[in-house]
Amino acid sequence: MSEKSLDRSSNEEMQKHYEDLRKLYKPPSKIRLFIYDLILWAFCVVFDCFFREIRSRGGFKVPKKDAVIFVAAPHANQFVDPIILMSQIKKASNRRISCLIAEKSHRRKFIGLVSRSQLAIPVKRAQDNLQTRKGLIRLDQNDELHIIGSNTQFLKDCQSKGLIALPNSLASGVIEKVVSDTEIYLKKPLRYSSPKNEARAQKVLVEGTPFKAADKIDQSEVYAQVFEHLAHGYCIGVFSEGGSHDRPDLLPLKAGVAVMALGAMDSTPGLNVKIVPVGMNYFHAHKFRSRALVEFGDPIEIGDDLLRMYSNSSTTSNAVKILLDEITKGVKSVTLSCPDFESLSVVQAGRRLYANNFSSQLSLATRVEMNRRLLNGYLHFKDDPKVVKLKDDILRYNENLKSMKIPDHLVGNTEVKSKFLVLSELLLAGLQVAVLGLLALPGIILFSPVFIATKRISEVKRREALAGSTVKIKGNDVIATWKILVAMGFAPILYTAYSLIGIKVVHLYYPNVSRLFAFSIFYALSVTLTYSALIFGDKGMDLFKESRSAWLLLTDKNGFNNLKNQRDRLSVEITSLINEYGPQIYPDFNLLEYEKNLQIKKALKDKRKREQFEKLQSGLTEEEQLEEIKTQELRQRRLQRKMERKMGDDDNKKIDKKFVITQNTSILQDDHSSNELSSTSLSDSELSSSESDFSNSSSAKYKTLNMIKDQMIRENRERDNSN
Repeated sequence: MSEKSLDRSSNEEMQKHYEDLRKLYKPPSKIRLFIYDLILWAFCVVFDCFFREIRSRGGFKVPKKDAVIFVAAPHANQFVDPIILMSQIKKASNRRISCLIAEKSHRRKFIGLVSRSQLAIPVKRAQDNLQTRKGLIRLDQNDELHIIGSNTQFLKDCQSKGLIALPNSLASGVIEKVVSDTEIYLKKPLRYSSPKNEARAQKVLVEGTPFKAADKIDQSEVYAQVFEHLAHGYCIGVFSEGGSHDRPDLLPLKAGVAVMALGAMDSTPGLNVKIVPVGMNYFHAHKFRSRALVEFGDPIEIGDDLLRMYSNSSTTSNAVKILLDEITKGVKSVTLSCPDFESLSVVQAGRRLYANNFSSQLSLATRVEMNRRLLNGYLHFKDDPKVVKLKDDILRYNENLKSMKIPDHLVGNTEVKSKFLVLSELLLAGLQVAVLGLLALPGIILFSPVFIATKRISEVKRREALAGSTVKIKGNDVIATWKILVAMGFAPILYTAYSLIGIKVVHLYYPNVSRLFAFSIFYALSVTLTYSALIFGDKGMDLFKESRSAWLLLTDKNGFNNLKNQRDRLSVEITSLINEYGPQIYPDFNLLEYEKNLQIKKALKDKRKREQFEKLQSGLTEEEQLEEIKTQELRQRRLQRKMERKMGDDDNKKIDKKFVITQNTSILQDDHSSNELSSTSLSDSELSSSESDFSNSSSAKYKTLNMIKDQMIRENRERDNSN
């Protein structure tokens, strides 16, 4: 977004301009809200087919009232991310959000239709307006901010705070000052799209290269619309990195999100805007049947002091910077941001191999938390000789996995058996795959044109997106989007074609059958067959992939055994190293307890609500109910102490022999005897006794008691008045 809006002008003409723009705002009608819900529901059905699992975490943190700006990152799945974000917010708080979308995308026929139905707000971007300009440019070798032109017209073709870029999206930068027709100074050094392109860009910048430029963008209309939308108590969704990408780390967040929050509160006295950071966490984001977790962070409140700083033109930019830094910290707390793919592969291997694939026993939310903690630990100790050696061993193991074309989890889960047993299991798996394949075959054949179209079109779009971006690495961030969009467009057409063919065939033999009835039957049959292909094909592919280990045991048993031994050694080393270094960063790093606490929190929350409702509905007097509450609290404290003593004695009994919790560090260790956790369950009394671990502060507790008391007083007064 343009940085022009970062400096709040006190000029009356500018204020009047904003007011005129805000008068054009129209709140969404009930019909538009209905269309929003309908289209969102339709997309959720499609996404449930594409993704194996979509979950949210921390949904209780989403404010149920007041204006809210949701800042989501990383933006790893182009148009998929906003739909997932909207659906999870609707589930968590029953609120609708308007996402900001690039005007270039908003102008597309289908994307624009969907974005308008979802109340999206279009935003102009300078990179979408880049045009080739006259002359050649080169970079001053003594000053990386100094651009020198040859036969150029910088005074005519470029603007301060505009954009300058190299061909083929090699690099781009923001212009700070246009000195003359042949001299420009940049605000920051050029940003290169990749290390490979950086070398190419630096080479052409020495020799001289053509260039593109775009004028600065006036975003006053966008800001006015956002301010008014927030002033009406609605929500905004922002992917503040500026565009989708497939990098392992976060891009710098744009300052526009801070301006939106501060500007809206400044222009509408009494408005309270909250900012909620959201982490979009994927496991193989662009792949079919992958998983997604949306994590909501703690809402960020904007204090009066910061608002006063923004209102003062001399400290406006400082206020924006302070808030942006706080937003960035909030976003990083709910995302996994690696500096490079090598670090990401090390962290993921560490998660898989820790305690011999312990993470497979954890929920999706806890696995994301485990990744985040392992990353922080790796970045903190990455220069330690032990960590450097372990990293090299992990990368070597990953290369061996690739060479043998087998995933890690199969190496860990496969037991070395006799060839007869392996052959029997392989034949059984082959039979199951054959049966599932036959069941899925009709749907696969019917849907094959869509499969082919989605693959080819998404690949074309990937190459186009990669060519037009300076931040993408492979362009994988657009693949899932176009697979879903193409399938949504082609599937109905294909079903209609099959239904029309079915009508003609039926009409030849049964001319009296209603054409509408026949069309409906064939259309429903086509949908059913393709959905069954999804279900059976999913199971069949899982079985087929798992049979890879059995095949290796038959054809290369020694190689597989060596790989398995290598994995076992790595697992011991990783577990030992995490147990040694983990407590230095996370003294409470006990993932088994972390997982259990998540379940207990949810159970306690539901239990407290039920108990409070029952107390309010009971026929006890006010004094009796308050006395009962105090008695229950005393019982809970006693049971809590009893349970703590019991858990101290029985910690090792709650985990299978494979896992032992060290008493000093609470880090899980592994003796490689098994990989299954014993199940644990808590009685109602134990749940009650654990409540003090997760209850609110004492002030919140007495606030709840006072609410109950006030409710009973009101009910007594109503009864007295009625009598």
